[in-house]
Amino acid sequence: MAGDYRVPMSAPDIAPEDIMLVTQALESGVLSLGPFLDQLETAFAAYIGSRHAIGVANGTSGLHLCVRAAGIADGDEVITSAFSFVATANCILYERGVPVFVDIDEASFNLDPTKAAAAVTARTRAILPVHVFGQPCAMRELQALCGARGLALIEDACEAVGAEYDGRKIGTFGKAAVFGFYPNKQMTMGEGAIVTTDDPEWAALMRSLRNQGRSAMGTDAAHEHLGYNYRLDEMSAALGLSQLRRIDELLRRRAAVVARYDRLLREIPGIKVRPPLPSRTRPSWFVYVIQVAPEIDRDRLIAQLEARQIPSRPYFAPIHLQPYYRKRFGFREGHLPVTERIAATTLALPFHAGLSADDMDNVVDALHAAVTRAAA
Repeated sequence: MAGDYRVPMSAPDIAPEDIMLVTQALESGVLSLGPFLDQLETAFAAYIGSRHAIGVANGTSGLHLCVRAAGIADGDEVITSAFSFVATANCILYERGVPVFVDIDEASFNLDPTKAAAAVTARTRAILPVHVFGQPCAMRELQALCGARGLALIEDACEAVGAEYDGRKIGTFGKAAVFGFYPNKQMTMGEGAIVTTDDPEWAALMRSLRNQGRSAMGTDAAHEHLGYNYRLDEMSAALGLSQLRRIDELLRRRAAVVARYDRLLREIPGIKVRPPLPSRTRPSWFVYVIQVAPEIDRDRLIAQLEARQIPSRPYFAPIHLQPYYRKRFGFREGHLPVTERIAATTLALPFHAGLSADDMDNVVDALHAAVTRAAA
């Protein structure tokens, strides 16, 4: 690749109408808990098909509010996946619960429902599946399990806005779901997240908790709960509202990038693209991830790509092997063999809705050249 040009790993898709709406929020003089938040919550609930949507500061705070609403307390167990960003498990610890990690399905990278069922104990209070990379989990099986055992089902949908299962939007299967909107997500608010739920009591509690536990009247004097500052500001809400208005276009463009990558990468030896999953699911592409063969040194591959101005990232480092979790819970390699194997062989390539054909060609050419050099 000539010159110093570097293919971007990710990039937000910011349009003139996004800037216009954020400017309107700034010019309004109402910068928090205002009309743009109200409009976003109404529009997002309609898009997902939920009764309530609650805007919050980020995905971590949204997950924390769900765990709090579920009543998780000292020693209560929550079954979840270790193949995720660490916030998925941290939110359980915030309420002194215990994350119980079970292994993932080899094809989908998502929580294995059979293994989740086997992990249920008398202390289990909830299951928190993660729609990894925007691929929906096996929600019917998880719904049935939670219904039979009286467990709360909380969807970590931070990577999955617009994804569908059996023709129904993710975010409508559990007691609540959380969608995150960091700049590398399908749509962005810069930061920010939205919790969806059909339960009016959960919705009311979350609205209070995000605003320092204030009463429904919103007065400064009446604090009914131990709350937090998890508010979503008006500028972020305005950006989210504008992005939501063209979410279908953003998802189509990402799907087109995936299709082209799939076609180009299938011919590279030692590289495996994600196989098509059952037709009952429609993914919403968050990142583009490949798997590398065991004979390829992934670290050397990353270095070779970097030398060609192509960034790449391992996804994810298993939560149970993070230093804090090792120290606190004593986890070691071998606890979750499928998770650990997938984590050791996956690699995210540059990906966003505006990735050009030239950029994709450069990524593929560099990967083809790097694979030979990286072979062990």
